[in-house]
Amino acid sequence: MFAGIDEVDWASMEHAYGPADDVPAMLRGLASGDPAEREQALDGMYGAVHHQGDVYACTLACIPFLFELVVDPDVQDRGSIVELLTSIGGIDLGEDDEDEIGEDEIEGAANYAMAATAVTAGAGVFCELMADEDPGVRLAAPSALAGLHGHPTRVLALLRERLPVEPSEEVRLALVEAAGRVALRHRALAGQAAAWLTRLAGEGFPPGLRLAALAQLARCAPDALPGDVVRMVTGLLRQLRAAPARRSAPTGYGTGEERTGPAGVIAAVDAYTEAAGTGDPSVDEWSVPGTRAGQPRTPGGEDSMPPAPWTADLLRTLHVGLDDRVAERSALLADQLRSPDRHQRIDALRMSNGLIRSWRGGYEELIRLVGEQLATPEPRLAEAAAHVLEDLFGLAAPAADALAARVTADPGAWVRDWPSGPPALGGAVKALARLGDARAVPALAAALERPGVPHDVGFTIGFLGAEAAPLTDVLRRRLGEVPLDEAAYELASPLLTALTALRADEALPEVLRMLRGAHGSRGEWLRRAALRSLASFGPAAREAVPELRALLRGPGTASATEAARTLWAVGGDDVAVLPVLAEGLWAGNVHALRCAVNAVAELGTRAAETVPRLRTLLGHEDVWVRVDAADALREVSGRAGESVPVLLSAWERNRQIRVRVAECLARTGAVGAGSDATRVLRTELASLRRHNAMDGGYGSHDIYEDESLLAFCRQALQGNTGKGPTT
Repeated sequence: MFAGIDEVDWASMEHAYGPADDVPAMLRGLASGDPAEREQALDGMYGAVHHQGDVYACTLACIPFLFELVVDPDVQDRGSIVELLTSIGGIDLGEDDEDEIGEDEIEGAANYAMAATAVTAGAGVFCELMADEDPGVRLAAPSALAGLHGHPTRVLALLRERLPVEPSEEVRLALVEAAGRVALRHRALAGQAAAWLTRLAGEGFPPGLRLAALAQLARCAPDALPGDVVRMVTGLLRQLRAAPARRSAPTGYGTGEERTGPAGVIAAVDAYTEAAGTGDPSVDEWSVPGTRAGQPRTPGGEDSMPPAPWTADLLRTLHVGLDDRVAERSALLADQLRSPDRHQRIDALRMSNGLIRSWRGGYEELIRLVGEQLATPEPRLAEAAAHVLEDLFGLAAPAADALAARVTADPGAWVRDWPSGPPALGGAVKALARLGDARAVPALAAALERPGVPHDVGFTIGFLGAEAAPLTDVLRRRLGEVPLDEAAYELASPLLTALTALRADEALPEVLRMLRGAHGSRGEWLRRAALRSLASFGPAAREAVPELRALLRGPGTASATEAARTLWAVGGDDVAVLPVLAEGLWAGNVHALRCAVNAVAELGTRAAETVPRLRTLLGHEDVWVRVDAADALREVSGRAGESVPVLLSAWERNRQIRVRVAECLARTGAVGAGSDATRVLRTELASLRRHNAMDGGYGSHDIYEDESLLAFCRQALQGNTGKGPTT
């Protein structure tokens, strides 16, 4: 083994952390008899030689030696080496990727291509490993074949041949998963793979295998799923919960009975449904004495054990495959949330979160069941449920009573403290408050009495509206206690945000203290926060007019623009305000510019002299400025003709701006029957996918933003010129 390894000029190559002269030691470590040394070597391969999926020259040089390791039966943990080879050779650059490769990425792309070629050339080894004595090797081999072998038809046949004689349930599931992967990568084989998976999903096979087949059907051939897929899956889950131990094949199916020739093996698999009868096998028929090879059952028996860990993976795969079939996914998740197994319910909560975040639909029953999890004595389960509900905002209404009960029962969870950073409100409190439910007020009052006020309390109080009026006194007191030093902004910001939302003009003395005392590096931020509070007070803040006029002396700055906006809200003095705002329309900073544009919009026709500049801003490079300018131009000129095309163009160019555009269209009243605006709004309302759904990322306000978009779209189509959505 390792012939020629010392002849490779490793020192001339590099990996993620420098010279690659340590790679031979890693390769030898993979063959060590010491488990700790093997693990350290594998960590080094992934951490340096194949760092975050990268392929270096030294990675390529490793490939022949890795193949030597996987075929040596004396090497332990070879399954992990098969997985490493699969990862190294599995980077597939499509034509779109190749078009986007820059000059500095050419070498890396070439390495990926060479790695794929080298591993694919040796992929025939994985065929032999399908029958290896090591179950870990057999577990890794199907995925390697599906992703790397150059003859997918042969791979699919081999998967079918192996299934009847494979004794490990986990490996049988890997065989089924590999068939789905082959079908996805080679669409010409999708029909053949789907036919086999359909047979495996039928009665007569073990529940885990049937569930795996359904999951792969959902991925590669969703139209082939049975019409009663939810009923089937829920039934299979009940069988798995009843007998969660690992299962073996029935007599004559993979228990050592020899079959001759691949054709005979495939025939046995294909014919097994008829041979086994039409009913579901009993739980006992699939049970084996141990939960794992060589391990006895626990004394508590099967009924006290959770389903096998792979159950959650299969369900996640099934949900991904079902995609936009919201009703079926909701029904399936509802059944999972009723499971007696807490692990399955936690998984269901995570998947419910992903479903609601990505797809629009009717989730009332599902959300009610999420709310029921709040009453569990299991802290992780209750916390996971609260996390789901806090991001639902108005959609969490079916769980309102459950949230209120949880908040009342667990004062210790009202505020979450973190090792670093400011405290935050607990999920249940935040979710209840975001519903506008007054039952959240006592918890918020207690949070405001803490030495460190939660950073998100201000925005949360805003959702309560008038219900939060009892909090005004404590907000005023805490704001009056804020020392006017460098830390003033962090301490005062959540309090000012709450007072602004409540329009609590009785807090004028405390807010003026903040305005007059703002100084230091963050004084500008504190000043602008105080100005926003004063603007919300309206004419009741006339006492602040002298300070506001003084702040107008720095035209073109964000503070001067904010002061002008506030002065207009407090005193209605357009003569003093307009020159400052007109100057602000030439600001180079995008934030200051947008502030000026939106302030001009509030003046309406009194700002008619700004129309030429607003028209120029319709062509600004920043799309948010263009949309703000289009909205302001309509408010100032009274005509929507120039604004609507700009709004619709922004709609198509940037999904994240659609809420703002729909809000503008709802106010314009210019959405006529058959217009382009009507078309885009109706298309949005007909879409099942949330406009801001992203694969691999999300924001805490995504659902709220999307529900707001839908509300604005409906308002615009109905000719409603109200100021905001009702959700």
